[in-house]
This record gives sequence, structure tokens and C-alpha cells, in this order.
Amino acid sequence: MRVIVTGGGTGGHIYPALAIAKGLMARDAETKILYVGVRDGMEARLVPEAGIQFAGISGKGLPRSISLDTLKVIGNSFKALWETKKLLKEFHPDLVVGTGGYVSGPVVLTAALFNIPTLLHEQNAMPGITNRILARVVKRVMVTFPESMERFGVKKKLAFVGLPVRPEIGQVSRAVGAKHFKLRPDRLTMLVTGGSRGARTINQAMIEVLSQLATHSDIQVIWATGKDTYLETVEGLKKRGIFWDRPQWRVLEYLKDMPEALASADIFIGRAGAATLAELMVAGIPSVLIPYPYAAENHQEYNAQALVKAGAAQIILDSELDGERLWKEVETLISQPSLLAKMGAAAETLAQPQALDKIVDLCRDIAWH
Repeated sequence: MRVIVTGGGTGGHIYPALAIAKGLMARDAETKILYVGVRDGMEARLVPEAGIQFAGISGKGLPRSISLDTLKVIGNSFKALWETKKLLKEFHPDLVVGTGGYVSGPVVLTAALFNIPTLLHEQNAMPGITNRILARVVKRVMVTFPESMERFGVKKKLAFVGLPVRPEIGQVSRAVGAKHFKLRPDRLTMLVTGGSRGARTINQAMIEVLSQLATHSDIQVIWATGKDTYLETVEGLKKRGIFWDRPQWRVLEYLKDMPEALASADIFIGRAGAATLAELMVAGIPSVLIPYPYAAENHQEYNAQALVKAGAAQIILDSELDGERLWKEVETLISQPSLLAKMGAAAETLAQPQALDKIVDLCRDIAWH
């Protein structure tokens, strides 16, 4: 089987596309994959690093307001259609799978016009505009959250499959995870992260939370501040007179060992990207979610609300976040073990650990029928 996978602009589109590509190859070693992305996008680096063949085309997202740049983007899009047509003729795919982002538009649309079987995967509870448009021309649309199904106008095409997570998630024991961070497995542990670059509002609020936790030596913290905000966060702790290098706290610049961190955690505090939430659900971890306020179509808030609705999370809007508000939520959770257990169980009921198998099955079915 020959498959073109496309998606780009952010890791939220790229990593699911890579997971699908790898899943297809793992199922059948004869499968040939071509990943099509923007030639100067993140995917141009990440895809070859993953060992998958990459082809770059033109592409750029539409600006928020009409300007000269708008005309340039439209011109780029027409160029991308022409480049895609050439790639389709050269590669002869049996299937094209799009995961969103502006690069998906010309690739999936052109494939559909050539009657090549096409599939979409939507990661967020609020579908992106590209996927909402493309849904009308593809064979099937795979979704991560049941809530997104009512936001597509093509209900007969929809399939609830979930979002693929790293195979290590949920497979690391608590004892192994705690040992990795030199923490105790019998202590309540908070995991805090704002993403690889960091989230200033979360970090500032966490300084207050740590000042409160200074008298709670039985509560452990793994806090990844992000590379861009580590030094200012440490400086902020010093200004508050908070000694942060304690046996029960791990204040880190970057967290590369997420499977071990999740295995250790009883509470998560952070953003509400679809990939993060999928991993929290598989790991069965309750959360305090602070959606990134500038996400396209405010999709992180919709993602977070899906977990709140199920009883698996609490939500604080970024505009309402401060140390006092975050500590109030944390204090409520750490004082009620039964509530934490109930929220964790609710998170687990939302999990789709077999998401990748479902996606690969559907891809193969669409390609051959």
C-alpha cells in the first residue's frame, strides 16, 4: 500500500501524522509512506528525523486580516495545488491521510478531486477550519473527542477513534517512575508543565503554590518551567525567598521523560493540547487545565471542557489565573483523596488506548474498498 500523510504547522498536527505513518508501516512492512508538508515548516525537520520520506510544498496560513500578505498566501495555495498534483502523479498513492494545518488543505483536496481515497483525523474538540472544509470531500473523518462530531456537517462520515499516544504511556509503573525522579512512590505528586518553551502565567502562579507547599513536605512536585522561562522562574522563587532545591521538589527546565513523570503523578497542571489530554486519559490522571488562550479557534478551551464535562478535570482560564486561584484548586484536590480518585477514574473512561489500531484499520479499509 502506498500512502501520503500530510499535516503541519504545529506539533499537534505533525505528531499524530507521524504516529499514523509509523502505525501503517508497523502493520505491513511493505507499506510505502510519503509525508507531504510545507518545505520550511516544523515538519521539514521532524519527519526526516523520524526516518520517513518527506516532500515539501509551498504553503502559508492565512493572515487574520485582509492585506497584501493575503494575496501572497492565495498565490502560494495555488502553487501548492500544482505541486501536489505533480507529487500525486509521481507517487501514485492508494490513500491520502490529513491531520490538519494549512498544508493539509491543498494535498487532501487535490487527492479527492483525483478520486484518490482520502481520510482526515481531527485532534481537537473544536475542529480546525481546514478540516471542517475538507470534511465535505473526503471519504471519512476520524475524531478524538465525541464533542467534535456535532461540529461537522457530515455525520455519516464520522468515526470516533481517539488520538494515538506514545506506547510507553501507561506502561511504566509508579515505582519505576518515582525512582527515575528520585522521589517516593507513596507520596502525592503534582506534575506541572506549560510545554517545552514554557508558559509564563502558569509559572508565575506556581511560585505562589510552591510558597504554600513549603509547609507540606509530604507533597512532591515535578515542575517543568520550559526553556524560555526557566531562569526568570528560578529568579522569581529566589525573590520570594523560596528554597526550591528540596528533596520533594523537582524544578526542571525541560521534561523529556514524560512517561515516567505521568507514572509518578496524581495531579496534572498545565495546558490542554489534544496530545497532552490523550496521554492524561490513558494514564488516568486528574487535572487542572489552563487552556492556551491564543490557540486557533480557542480549541484548547473546548478540549478542556470535554474533560470537565466528564468530571476528569477542573479548568482555569488563563485570563483568570493567578497564584491564589491556582492554590485554591490545588488545596481542594490534595485535601480530598476520594475526589482525586473519582476524577482519575473519569479520565480513564475517556481513554482510547487502541486509537492507533482503530486508525490503521480504517485507513486500510478505505484504501482497499
